[in-house]
Amino acid sequence: MADLGMVPSLRCSNSSLCKTRRLQYLFGNSAKQENLSSWVPQNIKKKECVYFVESSKLSDAGKVVCECGYTRQQHLEEATRPHTLQGKDWDPKKHVQQMPTDAFGDLVFTGLGQKVGKYVRLSQDTPPSVIYHLMTQYWGLDIPNLLISVTGGAKDFNMKPRLKSVFRRGLVKVAQTTGAWIITGGSHTGVMKQVGEAVRDFTLSSSYNEEEVVTVGIATWGTVHNREGLIHPSGSFPAEYIMDEEGQGQLTCLDSNHSHFILVDDGTHGRYGVEIPLRTKLEKFISEQTKERGGMAIKIPIVCVVLEGGPGTLHTVYNAITNGTPCVVVEGSGRVADVIAQVAGLPISEITISRIQQKLSLFFQETFETFSENRIVEWTKKIQDIVRKRQLLTIFREGKDGQQDVDVAILQALLKASRSHDYFGHENWGHQLKLAVAWNRVDIARSEIFSDERQWKMQGVSLRSLHKRSPGHVSFTMDPIRDLLIWAIIQNRRELAEIIWAQSQDCIVAALACSKILKELSKEEEDTDSLEGMLVLADEYEHRAIGVFTECHRKDEERAQKLLTRVSEAWGKTTCLQLALQAKDMKFVSHGGIQAFLTKVWWGQLCVDNGLWRVILCMLAFPLLYTSLISFRERKLQARRGLLRVRAFFNAPVVIFHLNILSYFAFLCLFAYVLMVDFQPTPSWCEYLIYFWLFSLVCEELRQLFYDPDEFGLTKMALLYFSDFWNKLDISAILLFVAGLTCRLIPGLLYSGRIILSLDFIMFCLRLMHIFTISKTLGPKIIIVKRMMKDVFFFLFLLAVWVVSFGVAKQAILIHNESRVDWIFRGVVYQSYLTIFGQMPAYIDGVNFSLDQCSPNGTDRYKPKCPESDTIRHEPAFPEWLTVILLCLYLLFTNILLLNLLIAMFNYTFQQVQEHTDQIWKFQRHDLIEEYHSRPPAPPPFILLSHLHLFIRRVVLKIPAKRHKQLKSKLEKNEEAALLSWEIYLKENYLQNQQYQQKQRPEQQIQDIGDKVNTAVDLLEMESLKRSGSMEQRLSSLEEQVAQMSRALHWIMKALRDGGFGSEEGLPTLAPQKTSEGQDHELDGKQKAEDVGDTHHVNARHLLYPNSHVTRFPVPNEKVPWETEFLIYDPPFYTDDRKDKGLVDPVGNALEALAGISYNAVDGPIDRRSFHGLYAVQDGLPLNPMGRTGLRGRGSLRCLGPNHTLQPVITQWRRNQDGAVCRKSVKKMLEVLVVKPPLSESWALPGGSREPGEILPRKLKQVLRREFWYSFQNLLIQGTEVYKGYVDDPRNTDNAWIETVAISIHFPDQSDMDLKRLNSHLHSCDPGMSAQWQVVDKRIPLYAHHKTILQKVATLFEAFY
Repeated sequence: MADLGMVPSLRCSNSSLCKTRRLQYLFGNSAKQENLSSWVPQNIKKKECVYFVESSKLSDAGKVVCECGYTRQQHLEEATRPHTLQGKDWDPKKHVQQMPTDAFGDLVFTGLGQKVGKYVRLSQDTPPSVIYHLMTQYWGLDIPNLLISVTGGAKDFNMKPRLKSVFRRGLVKVAQTTGAWIITGGSHTGVMKQVGEAVRDFTLSSSYNEEEVVTVGIATWGTVHNREGLIHPSGSFPAEYIMDEEGQGQLTCLDSNHSHFILVDDGTHGRYGVEIPLRTKLEKFISEQTKERGGMAIKIPIVCVVLEGGPGTLHTVYNAITNGTPCVVVEGSGRVADVIAQVAGLPISEITISRIQQKLSLFFQETFETFSENRIVEWTKKIQDIVRKRQLLTIFREGKDGQQDVDVAILQALLKASRSHDYFGHENWGHQLKLAVAWNRVDIARSEIFSDERQWKMQGVSLRSLHKRSPGHVSFTMDPIRDLLIWAIIQNRRELAEIIWAQSQDCIVAALACSKILKELSKEEEDTDSLEGMLVLADEYEHRAIGVFTECHRKDEERAQKLLTRVSEAWGKTTCLQLALQAKDMKFVSHGGIQAFLTKVWWGQLCVDNGLWRVILCMLAFPLLYTSLISFRERKLQARRGLLRVRAFFNAPVVIFHLNILSYFAFLCLFAYVLMVDFQPTPSWCEYLIYFWLFSLVCEELRQLFYDPDEFGLTKMALLYFSDFWNKLDISAILLFVAGLTCRLIPGLLYSGRIILSLDFIMFCLRLMHIFTISKTLGPKIIIVKRMMKDVFFFLFLLAVWVVSFGVAKQAILIHNESRVDWIFRGVVYQSYLTIFGQMPAYIDGVNFSLDQCSPNGTDRYKPKCPESDTIRHEPAFPEWLTVILLCLYLLFTNILLLNLLIAMFNYTFQQVQEHTDQIWKFQRHDLIEEYHSRPPAPPPFILLSHLHLFIRRVVLKIPAKRHKQLKSKLEKNEEAALLSWEIYLKENYLQNQQYQQKQRPEQQIQDIGDKVNTAVDLLEMESLKRSGSMEQRLSSLEEQVAQMSRALHWIMKALRDGGFGSEEGLPTLAPQKTSEGQDHELDGKQKAEDVGDTHHVNARHLLYPNSHVTRFPVPNEKVPWETEFLIYDPPFYTDDRKDKGLVDPVGNALEALAGISYNAVDGPIDRRSFHGLYAVQDGLPLNPMGRTGLRGRGSLRCLGPNHTLQPVITQWRRNQDGAVCRKSVKKMLEVLVVKPPLSESWALPGGSREPGEILPRKLKQVLRREFWYSFQNLLIQGTEVYKGYVDDPRNTDNAWIETVAISIHFPDQSDMDLKRLNSHLHSCDPGMSAQWQVVDKRIPLYAHHKTILQKVATLFEAFY
């Protein structure tokens, strides 16, 4: 970060360089400083006492101070003048005022290097949004991915060396790897000091480029020692802060290892805890903000880490758990943390007052005597409530339960809390994965999210990048697993992609898709290493697809073949086979199971073991089909002898192929006959037959071009068509034939037309190579020839250099000014090329020189021009020695070097291709099989009849094209689900086999042995550290005892010297000897199952009464029954002053006002009878039949005693788009009608209290139109009662409670008229009230007692819950 951080001198080569960097750092951002200096005073205030009221207490220095704690000199001038408030008691609301802050800017700790931080003094009333804006916009902090709030002991405490090391390393690791903010109290003592030292150690050991760990200290301004140096009205850039621990007294110093400080001011001096409310608000505000990363938006998660601590820490943990914040308690750190850790694994019923008292005596030895009975009861109640929410509580036990790092414990706690959150309709694995992706922690994703026993059905962020790059239109469905897999592949997160693939449902298609994506990306990659890595990874995914398919094929060949042809909606409506072909995954396509499937397709309905000679014999004499010469796979075809056999025979691709071969040979023979024998000025009938034949071939090519069963569109079909080499050859041959035919029909160009058609005959003959690719003998050879043609192309380029260079030199030396272009070409290229094959030029050496064989002036068009010669002597005049040398060199390089190079290239290509020839041939075999599989059965020219039939169906009758199910089939949902489940099962077998084979490798076994040895060494070291830690602890205790004895002797000597015994006020007391912190072996086991026996009402005993500031008297579980003695029980009395006073019982507990109430009877319009029988009445007040709640009075309820409510549970079956009932785990799924009241975050059933004399609840009336009320009353009468009795509601008190009747109204038929009328009459009278149907599930976000009722309804209908 640009504005923060450390500029360590150790990283500079010399002091001058360090000084330059520091000056640039501190003073180079003048513009930012000016902006901060103008913004902060306008938006951030401090607090000042504006009236001096003398306090009865003196300061530490013996000076007179105000009630606020400041001296007279530290007040403003007007605060000491006569004031209108004179004579009145000091009141912070009146005597303290806000004014612009005067302390903010950069902070440098003197004498501790160049550590630069940020700080601000602000009022305790500052909105959290303003603070967050300051931190992110002006301090330049990145929005965190995680918020870690560390709380614990404010005084220095000892931690075991091993635990201290683990804590420091883990805390900084989680902050650094996840981009978290760590929030502490900011002072240089206690847990804050531990956090600061952890950050310091990381900073010293980290590299220069690593980001700084953001550590925010939120402290009380009035308790900071030496804070006067921080004050500067226009900001300090920087302010120098001096740490003076010896002279701090009752104050504290700021910790130099924190990066940011928020100093909370309430206008007082020396009062601790001022910052706690603002810190809580700020943490809550930050946790409600959204962070976008990697295309995903997540709310910033928060976790509380607890070390040691006292009563304040327990209160902080209790509030955090109550507000849904996960907490990580570090066992072994002492006091509160150890008390919670020791009982966290117990059932609630075993967390008793006596057990907590025992733990307090163990971990609070020095202060245990100060614990009153009331305080122990309060602690017991709070600890019970903390442990009750086990999903939010994580105990970090160093070296136990496989835990080694605090960072893993913190992230596990967050994910565990995320799993516990309620949701609508789907599990919230998506949120967990977003967190893991934002943190970039593959290890957490592997261990906590992608576990084998979980079914992934989450919603996520859809990636469309592949869709945008793909040609044509491909429709994608919403599939988060697929999208995350694509995202991980594109982002090069290899390990994460591997985990996601292991959890994917359509695993073979997914692996092939990954292979294709990686191969496509490699084409755009310029870096060679990255390119090779992508290709290697693509090959790995291809091998995974092969491995899973091998398992499937070994288990069931027929079902494995269905996997090949099944249409995958998630991957663009493609199939495994199509993806493998597009990705050019030759190893997958050449798999024996796929080749067997292709062979099966090739033979159609014929048996594969039919000999080819039988097929050809039946083609020539089809009546043989009525014999048993040919066998069919289907029994009905084998048994019958009718036209079905003939149709099945001639529709087989193998028969169609051989018929087309015979037809093509006939076409070539007829074409050759016409060219050589019967090419007349006027076309003969044979030539007309050729035209007709060619027209049928053109129609077939057009059919292939426009045949679009997958609805790709004409553009993509054209791209696919022309991507095939043989289609290009066909089009070229047809166009050349058209050109030759055009010339042939023009009398003057008849011969030219014959030449063009003769060349075209060559192209038609080359087409035979494609036909013979089906042959296992010729097919591989044709592939080798195609590869060698590429070698020849590059060889011709090299050869042309030598041919042209030698030819031009020879021509220029021998011939003078040859002007005839054709003879120049002959001399330069033609003769030079023939020389390679042994035809030597006639005049190269003068031996065969003869003027009769040449033209002296080049006038004879049939003779070459004579070389340079002596006309008198009739001898050559050119240098024969030079031409001979050139010829020798030319032959040396061409015949010996280049030709042998060509042979070597051919040999290399042959060997390279020969190794993979079988794979390549099997891969290309598919194209021919698919072509003839979709081809009409009749060969050209009879194929025109099939084309006419297709034209009528497609164009006239508008019947869409259908692909044969044998190559692409769309399965029914149930069949597809069963097939995919079977594939997943076999994928797990494959992964297990891979793991087993990996473990059996010698390298892995050596590594495992090494890991075991390292683990054993670590255990031995840990044991040694534990022993040394215990010894250090005892020595520390001994040193403390000696120090106290020394101070006691010093006091005695001073007293004797003064001549008296002195006062006992300053007499030091000896601290009791500390015992080694042993473990409660009884609790050392694994966490027990869910609490058994915690049957008392829980919600009715929450300490804070809802919508009020009233705190209940703490009631632990064991003290809930009225029969249990609880002598100190003294609950407060609370009755809310409701607006509808005429319909509620009177306020207060005066007997006169309560005398007119008749309990256990119908009291006028109010029914005070309980469903649980008669209840006791004490002192004129009824007693809650379920026991104590910690609060007396009516609370916010309407009347004393039972408050009756009605809860209609309106349900229907959940249906899919087809109208079928949805199922989960075999059971049917329900939908329930729920409502959301105004200003509420939870949904509820549409029931509640009723007005006297009314039948329908008030809440239900708010969402139903008045005209439907009477009809709904009839539905209630017809409904089924599922529950009647007490409701554990947080509004209950000792004297008032809620009882309800739950009525189930179920609509089994979606066409039910009452259901339609209900949906049409759903209308909210209150704009804040909303109603909707939601899926019934155990995580549906309803009130707890509503979920209990809903579970009973699900049980009634045997539905999923």
